[in-house]
Amino acid sequence: MADRYLTVAQVAELLGTTERFPRRLVAERRITFVKVGRHVRIPENSLSAFIDAHTVRPIGHRHSSLRRVA
Repeated sequence: MADRYLTVAQVAELLGTTERFPRRLVAERRITFVKVGRHVRIPENSLSAFIDAHTVRPIGHRHSSLRRVA
C-alpha cells in the first residue's frame, strides 16, 4: 500500500472546498474511491489524476493577431 488514502475532509481541504463537493464527486462516480465499511477514502493518486484531467492549460499567444495594421 504505497498510496495514501484521504478522508473526504482532507480532500475538501486540499481542494479548498467544502466537504459537499468531494461527496458529490463520489456520489456521481466522478472520482475513484474506496469503501472501508461505511467510510469513504479517496486515493491520493486518484485525486491527482482528477485534478490533472480538469486542469485548463493556457493558449499560446498569437502575435499576428496582436499587431495593429497601419
